[in-house]
Amino acid sequence: MPDPVIVEPGDGPVILGLPHVGTWLPDDVAARLNDRGRLLADTDWHVERLYAGLLPGATVVRATFHRYVIDANRGPDNESLYPGQNTTGLVPLTDFDGQPIWTQEPTAQDLADRTARFHAPYHAALSAEIERVRARHGVAILYDCHSIRSRIPFLFDGTLPDFNIGTAGGTTCDPRIQSAVEAICRATGRTMAVNGRFKGGWTTRHYGRPADGVHAIQMELAQSTHLATETPPFAFDPAKAAPLRDTLQHILATLADLAPDLKG
Repeated sequence: MPDPVIVEPGDGPVILGLPHVGTWLPDDVAARLNDRGRLLADTDWHVERLYAGLLPGATVVRATFHRYVIDANRGPDNESLYPGQNTTGLVPLTDFDGQPIWTQEPTAQDLADRTARFHAPYHAALSAEIERVRARHGVAILYDCHSIRSRIPFLFDGTLPDFNIGTAGGTTCDPRIQSAVEAICRATGRTMAVNGRFKGGWTTRHYGRPADGVHAIQMELAQSTHLATETPPFAFDPAKAAPLRDTLQHILATLADLAPDLKG
């Protein structure tokens, strides 16, 4: 069993959260997934590779477990992030297409056990890094890294924009952060949305406290921007990813440069 969370501490003001890149499953969980579930289709495929090495000094907090074990970007109370819309919960019962993924659905005891073994350690590590970075710099910027298939009728109509910026309606970070990320994305000529279908998950909403010096922003990328295909084997496409990495590097460097101006 790997550690549920891997932390790479950095000396800069930016923290990268990666809650959905893990593909590890405990044996008891894997045994209860059906064939569809074992595809792990809802993974944020290769997001860790996209962001690798883009910002020297960035702290990285990465979950190793799959979101079908428990979703580290949902609240422990399992309250819906998007009331009235299709979504998945703390322990998903379906995939993003609304199809069952279990031969035997998790029980309340399973949920409690997985919360203690996986969800709580991930957020304990993330909280500790936020406090460490804020103590060092007077401010911490949490940039939560995500990706999703560009067409999922169960979750949204049509094709998702390439860049989806979430700040819970501008409440989780200083407006200069949102404006800077918007401007960089818009300058690429790619499609983008701000607080559209994806407004920021529980991580962004829970930790983003600008008045306390903690700023959080979520970036949800359409997987068509960096995958050869959005179906198995979900292969990474380096040629597609190269210009995207340039944009992401620009974003992260800009956030790091903004940090001193966000103190107090």
